[in-house]
Amino acid sequence: MQPTRFGLVGTGHWAREVHAPGLAGHPDAELVGVWGRDQGKATELAAAHGATSYADVQALIDAVDAVAFAVPPAVQADLALRAAAAGRHLLLEKPVATDLAAADRLLAAVEEAGVSTVVFFTDRFVPEREAWLRERLEGGALGAHAQWLASLRTPQNPYAESVWRQQEGALWDVGPHALSGLLPVLGPVADIGGARGFGDLVSFVLTHEGGATSTVQLSLTMPPEAIRFSLEFYDDQGWHARPDSSVEVVVAQQRAVTELVGQIREARTDHRCGVRFGRDVVELLHRIDLALGAR
Repeated sequence: MQPTRFGLVGTGHWAREVHAPGLAGHPDAELVGVWGRDQGKATELAAAHGATSYADVQALIDAVDAVAFAVPPAVQADLALRAAAAGRHLLLEKPVATDLAAADRLLAAVEEAGVSTVVFFTDRFVPEREAWLRERLEGGALGAHAQWLASLRTPQNPYAESVWRQQEGALWDVGPHALSGLLPVLGPVADIGGARGFGDLVSFVLTHEGGATSTVQLSLTMPPEAIRFSLEFYDDQGWHARPDSSVEVVVAQQRAVTELVGQIREARTDHRCGVRFGRDVVELLHRIDLALGAR
């Protein structure tokens, strides 16, 4: 079968280091073109991978079968809507939007067009971690604790100047990572409580509909010496920590591409990390934001 032709929207760090090499090196995908708000960067990135630089995003959409996104959520939500309306399949980043109405519009457009979608929740495409989540679900998990405590102050941090991260904070940037692991195991959320701390630190408790509880801490403003990332579930057998992984993020991205291409070839739209799940994560992020009170 012919490779699926992808266009890449975005030219930042994640586009350069993950999506472009992942698509260009995938046996069942072809990186056809790149569009970015900085035409010079788009030209440079496209040339590095034998693709075409597009000055007009609609021209890129018209030239491909699928579109991969590596842009801020608000930009992604608008452009993905256009791509879906044109019948293009979507490889989306998390969160799919920061506005629930925009996420709803995107879901409606995707369902109307009947296109396939995958949202790149990174850990969900790391095989040992996805298998571990299935084990936790089968093991009858009773609760969980998650910490994504990061720092934009680390030396040469590629996201230090990210405007949308500074505006929206950790809840919206690293929150999707935590929720993409908690929700498949513990289920939908019935109640939320929590508080804001120093910087953009948020701490909250989720009461899931089945009675399980999860505690979560998120930050992008920790002292560099206080960085910590963890996800643990407990059941009748004790605590179970998220396994370490040596899988590089580009390899995880290529697994997401493989699954999207498979969905396209089978004419399926029911992916576990599709836009419907992405929309549900946005809704929960909004609920948490409201429960935490004013920033």
